[in-house]
This record gives sequence, structure tokens and C-alpha cells, in this order.
Amino acid sequence: MAKRDYYDVLGVNKDASGDQIKSAYRKLAVKYHPDKNKNDKTAEEKFKEASEAYHVLSNSERKQNYDNFGHAAFENGGGGRGGFGNFDFSSSFSDIFEDFFGEGFGGGRRSRRSNNRGSDLRYDLSISLEEAYTGKKQDIKFSTSERCDTCSGSGSKPGHDAGSCSMCGGHGQVRSSQGFFTVQQTCPQCAGSGEMITHPCSSCNGQGKKQASKRISVTIPKGVDDGTRIRLAGKGEAGSRGASNGDLYLFINVDRHDLFKRSDVNLFFEFPISITDAALGTTIEIPTIDGGKAKIKIPDGTQNGKQFRLKGKGMPFMRRGDYGDLYVQVKTEVPVYLNKQQKELLQKFRDIENERSNPSIKKFFQKAKNFWKN
Repeated sequence: MAKRDYYDVLGVNKDASGDQIKSAYRKLAVKYHPDKNKNDKTAEEKFKEASEAYHVLSNSERKQNYDNFGHAAFENGGGGRGGFGNFDFSSSFSDIFEDFFGEGFGGGRRSRRSNNRGSDLRYDLSISLEEAYTGKKQDIKFSTSERCDTCSGSGSKPGHDAGSCSMCGGHGQVRSSQGFFTVQQTCPQCAGSGEMITHPCSSCNGQGKKQASKRISVTIPKGVDDGTRIRLAGKGEAGSRGASNGDLYLFINVDRHDLFKRSDVNLFFEFPISITDAALGTTIEIPTIDGGKAKIKIPDGTQNGKQFRLKGKGMPFMRRGDYGDLYVQVKTEVPVYLNKQQKELLQKFRDIENERSNPSIKKFFQKAKNFWKN
């Protein structure tokens, strides 16, 4: 099933302000929150859909990537929702919800392990423009934390179970009175897990995770642009005591190219030609980003700065199978270091040239003449 447009999900326009996006999400979150719609799968899906949309549109960088590339900007994370299929809504969006309603909203149903979720990681990957054109697979290596094999991530010594937290009684949250209100907060002693490690694992010191060096293979889709961010769900640091892993974010840096300049999916290329070729016309052969060649016929009388468009010779779109265009701009080069014969020939040409040969010069001097009269 195709994913809905995030703006349609929240019912806002693309030029909506941050406050409008937040207000729209708040209304949907209150309406479809699971605590108000128990055992209602439809409401649960709508809540997740709205939360996912808000997560993207409330952040300027994620919003820009979405505006440029749509759902494809996040597809490498895997999962059923275009890169958000493994998203831990109970942990990541609870912070958003608490901005609106406070930590106690919903009767304290926040996951005990949510506070122990692993940290997200960032990896900067530089690629060439040619690799951005074709896409690529690459192995990356980084330092992270992984679940402890000795205790299977529990943090407890094998053969022992964690005990209940003495402060919160195993609930993971504590209540305190503030005037007429009772506020529910994460237990400071167990960090919301509801458990206390009485016999810590000797391999991980009760953390349930250990530092490690990790190597994974990542796929860079063709058409990525400089600054594109790709989310790899669950590839970040391991959570403490069995909590979910964080995510790994790839930040793509596309190197500058010696020949081509890029603007979105279009490429631009300057080709120098001589005055004689511009005046008499010629056929030039230019390189293309796919490693091939293309021919362009330069008609006689071509002026400096004239652009020629080669359709479909630009960068690929990330969201569909077609391509942008390649624009070739002619740059007329005035000859230097002329020998005696060349100077004599140019002098002869100047003696016989007329206003018809240089219409722009004629128009300029006519305008200047009128200006001086005034």
C-alpha cells in the first residue's frame, strides 16, 4: 500500500509554519492516542502515521529532504513504513507527546525500557558524483556498542534475575504532588526500567552491552544529493538491559566534480570554443556523467553564453526512473599570443566587417547616441 503524503496526513499545506504543523499533530495525537482508543487498530495506525509525519516535518533538515525526495529520502532504513517500519513510537515520540501533555499523560503507560534505548549514531560518507549517479554498495566500519552475549543483554549474571526497584516498586515511574496536581515522572533510581540489577554481569558490568567495532554493508541509492540523510533502523548503539537499539544515520557528502556542476537533478557544463568556431559553426563532442560522449552541433553565429540542452543526460530522480537534463554552455575564448599572420588576417576582417555582422554592437551605439542627445 502506497504511503500517504505527510502533509496530507497532518492536513496542512507545504508552506505551513512549524506552529501550524505542531498544532495539527496535536489534534490528531489527542484524537487517536492508544490510551483513548483501546484495542482499536485503525486508531493506532492513524496515531503512528501522524507521529511519523510530525517526526519528519517538525525538523527542518528532515523536512527539506522530504520536500526534495519524498519518502525515498528515508527508504534505506528498511521496514514497512519507508524507513520507519521499526520505529519505536513508545520511546521516540513519547518526548514529543510530553511537550504537549506532560510525562504523566496516558496513565504512565510509557515503556519501562524506553529510557534505556540505545543512542543514535552518525556516519559521514563521501562519494563521487559518478557514484551518486549510479548508486553503490559499500562496507562501512564504525565503533558502537552491542548486546552482551554473556547475559543476553539483561545486565544480570547468568542464573540471576533483576529485582524490582525499591523506589518505584517496579513501576518505572514515581508520583509527586504539585499543588492540586499529581505529576508522574520517570523513576530516577532505575531510569524507568522498574528493575535493579542485584547480581551484575561480570562481562558488561550490568549494562547489558559492550563496546565493539562493527562492519556493515550499506546501499546508496542512485540520485542522492549532497546532504542527503539515510536512516538505518536499529543499527545504532545497543540499548541498556535489553532495550531497543538506536538508529544509524548516514550523511552523504557528494564531492565536487572537475567538469560538472549540479543543481537538483540537472547538470551544467561549460565548453570553451574559439571565435572562429562560434562564428562559422562546428560540431563538438562532450563527455557525459555516465562515462559516454555526446555530440552537439554549434550553428554559425553562436554567441558567448549560449546554452544547449541534452534531455535525460542529467542525474536520476530518487523517486522515479527518469533523469534530469545536461545543460552545455558555450564559452567563447578570445585568442591570445597571436602571430603576425593571424593579426594581419584579423585586421583584414575588421576592415571588411559591417554593422550587419555585429547587430548587438550597432544597437548599443544607437542607444548610447540617444542617451548623449538627452
